[in-house]
Amino acid sequence: MLNPSIGKLIQAYENRYDLVIDVARRARQISNRAQREQEILTEKPVTLALDELAREKCDH
Repeated sequence: MLNPSIGKLIQAYENRYDLVIDVARRARQISNRAQREQEILTEKPVTLALDELAREKCDH
């Protein structure tokens, strides 16, 4: 899902900087929650954040 989502995500934002900031912010939230709840993530937080944002922004 990652490859097609990147192109759609870039179009959903005015610039790439905003996309990077949103992905980083969400990845940090995912990482912090996993650490707080002692949850082991099977995927990297950035991948999870990208997939989540792609669903939000592109699958209306």
